[in-house]
Amino acid sequence: MTQGSLLPSLWDDAVAARLDEPGLLLYRSNLLGSDLRITNFGGGNTSAKVAAKDPLTGADVQVLWVKGSGGDIGSMKLDGFATVYMDRLMQLRAQYRDLSQEDAMVQALDHCIFNLNPRAPSIDTWLHAFVPQVHVDHVHSDAVIAIAAAKDQVALTKTVFGDEIGYLPWQRPGIDLGIQLGRLAEENPHLKGAVLGSHGLFTWGATAKECYETTIRIINTAAAWLAANEARPVFGGEKVPALAAQDRKAAARRLMPLIRGRISKAEMKAGHFTDAPEVLDFVNSNALTALAPLGTSCPDHFLRTKIKPLILPADADEPALDALIAGYRADYAAYYDRCKRPNSPALRDPNAVIYLVPGVGMISFAKDKSTARISAEFYLNAINVMRGASGVSTYQGLPEQEAFDIEYWLLEEAKLQRMPKAKPMQGRVAFITGGAGGIGSATADRLLKEGCNVVLADVDQPSLDEVTAGFAKRYGRDMVRGVVMDVTQETQVVAALEQTVQEYGGLDVVVNNAGITSAAAVEDTTLAMWNRTMDILSTGYFLVAREGYRILKAQALGGSMVFVSSKNGVAASPAASAYCTAKAAEIHLARCMALEGAPFGIRVNVVNPDAVLRGSKIWQGEWSQQRAASNKIAVSELEEHYRKRSLLQRSVFPEDIAEGVYFFASDLSAKSTGNFLNVDAGNAVSFTR
Repeated sequence: MTQGSLLPSLWDDAVAARLDEPGLLLYRSNLLGSDLRITNFGGGNTSAKVAAKDPLTGADVQVLWVKGSGGDIGSMKLDGFATVYMDRLMQLRAQYRDLSQEDAMVQALDHCIFNLNPRAPSIDTWLHAFVPQVHVDHVHSDAVIAIAAAKDQVALTKTVFGDEIGYLPWQRPGIDLGIQLGRLAEENPHLKGAVLGSHGLFTWGATAKECYETTIRIINTAAAWLAANEARPVFGGEKVPALAAQDRKAAARRLMPLIRGRISKAEMKAGHFTDAPEVLDFVNSNALTALAPLGTSCPDHFLRTKIKPLILPADADEPALDALIAGYRADYAAYYDRCKRPNSPALRDPNAVIYLVPGVGMISFAKDKSTARISAEFYLNAINVMRGASGVSTYQGLPEQEAFDIEYWLLEEAKLQRMPKAKPMQGRVAFITGGAGGIGSATADRLLKEGCNVVLADVDQPSLDEVTAGFAKRYGRDMVRGVVMDVTQETQVVAALEQTVQEYGGLDVVVNNAGITSAAAVEDTTLAMWNRTMDILSTGYFLVAREGYRILKAQALGGSMVFVSSKNGVAASPAASAYCTAKAAEIHLARCMALEGAPFGIRVNVVNPDAVLRGSKIWQGEWSQQRAASNKIAVSELEEHYRKRSLLQRSVFPEDIAEGVYFFASDLSAKSTGNFLNVDAGNAVSFTR
């Protein structure tokens, strides 16, 4: 942050006038959480002490509304706040004697819940409860943490903030730290807040507006002071020049599948890449190799990013990556062995989360795309902190044992154990052609429901944009991407799959689904019709499959390719020679690729639909008219005609095909390759032989 980019106050008195106290708390929280310069995703918390009627006794009581465990102040709703009786919290304070009671006091919070609120109070509840002000904010501003992470943080706090902000040294959050903060505020009524060493900022006020504006003002004070006093050049200047933008992206695309293949054996991971200017300033600097191993200072940072990142050269080959990744794992395991307690949880995944590549940028991998992106945002916060602290003093991370005790805290482990079970396709990445059509979008929906990241490719941009936006709204913007692509254009196919790798770090599922129909007697089939049909249904499938196969093979995690062919691929129809021939070619291409892919764990299978009319683009034009004319019926009678023709007397819908694709894409069919599955409600001529 510079003087020109200081935080504005977003408070609107007209909006605030319509809100009650809980509403004002939510309004203030959402404003603070809307800017990553104030606090990171899921970081920080806010509170208000609100008068209420006890639902059991009807007596007037004071209730602490405070962000509940695991919430995000930027996106939370009212149900994201825990509510606890203030008098019971004060009774627990009176019972507290020493640090051995810390975890027991957290468990005792369950006895303080007001009105049976199911939202669990967080460990920071104590720090809000004991401050003798109605409104309290706690945020992880980069500018303030930079001061809190400096070697001379005590003196800097005094220099920057004067007498209105107090200071407390680092201590793991809990009731003891809450008592200290409350005592600091009680004994120094002139204070507007406090800096917590290596942690963040607490501010308070008599009203919601006062508290909010104090938070903004203190952050701006810190940012302006850092900008005015920062040593130049930042991070000791440039050591490695940044590659050109296109070369940075190419380097990331090469590295990401190679890294992903080496760290996803036990749990599939999705990736994220950023070459933001702040990241390049750090990874290209003389200070990188000195600062990065120190780890991050704020607990919220390293809980997301691990204690430190892994530095990789841009030109690292596979043997070099093997050595570097193995070295990081061994180093992490040694850190665990040095610091573990008798009751520590078992060693967790020893792979790095953050990968710093000089000249290129930052790569992150986590259990899903959202977590990978947020982890990168947290490390960007850490970079800003290191820049600020090293620019005015000496940066210092948390002591190793303190960092370990946070990372492997039993209460943190309990929180992890309460997390929902991973969905079957979590962390996996699928590429679907014809993604805006009926079968393509139904397949995407089926995979998204199971936690898969999906890239939709289609030549129809308006439809693609609409479908992609709909899925982003339902499943989250991190889960889905759309890319305009013509399967007949080799350069577009290559670019689309490169974009997939850049967005998600790799590839696991390729669904070849782009479609076209053609109908004519042999003597009326023009060369143009023949070529167009072959270009899309045969050559297009080949191009997509080849590029996907190359990624899967390099990644070395196996994978699944699913071709959406047709009943006509195994059962010929009159007046459709080009279409039937192309569909047969798809099936045989799949079998050929199944042979070549098997040694690498790459499975290739086929789903054969028949007469899927609903939502299908290929049935919206001449094809339906031709099929109706061939059967001497009206177009409106086609679906009923095909239903009656099937052995099961049932219509086939896009979601039925999607179910077949999901079967082959998932581990449900882990021992199936070179097969095809008819989803046609029964058609004797297409029975397998």
